[in-house]
Amino acid sequence: MLWSDPDDKPPKELRDAETMMRRAGLVVALAMVVAMLVLGTR
Repeated sequence: MLWSDPDDKPPKELRDAETMMRRAGLVVALAMVVAMLVLGTR
């Protein structure tokens, strides 16, 4: 990669959407773990 190459960073909206999706994925994963624990203790 050359020093003169332009940045290929995605636009701010796309980065914001990416972080939101990452957070949503973490929440869903935590919810699955909690649900498995609740169902396993019954």
